[in-house]
Amino acid sequence: MARDSAQTEYLFRAPLWLYDGAAAWHFVTVPAAVSAELHAAHRGAQKPGGSVRVRVALGVTRWNTSIFWDRRRNAYLLPIKAQVRAREHLRTGDSVELSLTTVA
Repeated sequence: MARDSAQTEYLFRAPLWLYDGAAAWHFVTVPAAVSAELHAAHRGAQKPGGSVRVRVALGVTRWNTSIFWDRRRNAYLLPIKAQVRAREHLRTGDSVELSLTTVA
């Protein structure tokens, strides 16, 4: 759902997964079609590391964060903090439905 040229909302469902490195970060991979659209729309306007500022709604929890481009997956990754996982009773492997809105 497009709100204006600076804000676009995306609704999707994706699994929560645990990064297999030293840190215990949890992520949701933004679906390929949404990632491609975001990548094209924000090319040249991305923050350091290829990040894009977003507003996320997951269950009753709302927060501002950044999504990060992952070349291996050719998609954006959305980090899900421990505080959000606890509040929403989420575990690794759960399928989460969320709203992601780009912010200027």
